[in-house]
Amino acid sequence: MTCIVFGSSMGNTEKAASVIAEKIKDETRLVNVTDMTMETFKDCSTVLLGSSTWGVGDLQDDWESKIDLLKTINLSGKKVGFFGCGDQEMYPDSFVSALGTLYEAVKGTVDNIIGKWPISGYSFTNSAAVVDDYFIGLALDEDNQPELTGSRIEEWVSTL
Repeated sequence: MTCIVFGSSMGNTEKAASVIAEKIKDETRLVNVTDMTMETFKDCSTVLLGSSTWGVGDLQDDWESKIDLLKTINLSGKKVGFFGCGDQEMYPDSFVSALGTLYEAVKGTVDNIIGKWPISGYSFTNSAAVVDDYFIGLALDEDNQPELTGSRIEEWVSTL
């Protein structure tokens, strides 16, 4: 089973999570981060963590209140991926940086990070979500490139 945990203030990341769930062929469980507990990941072989990025690289508000819990959950033996929304034109110095924050929170307990995404096709100057010249997960920009969201999700899910 794939567990998709998302935080979404304006609905873009929640919408992306729903589309990702539809595209995944296996059974999925969608969980708003406000409902995340230690038991959320119990029966999941794959975990996808989604957040929008606010201000200058900040996590979505609901994630802020759950990030400490996430750090205590052992995700070893599970595949873990990341996705999220940002605004590359308004915040080019921190585009989708919330994904980097999520990655940092779990990287010590994860054996198998999945879903890295190319940085080509975007216009930004810095991101905490870039590792080895790739985004650590799927980067979406509903403000400036909404027409690419569907095809990016489709392609990203096919790589998981």
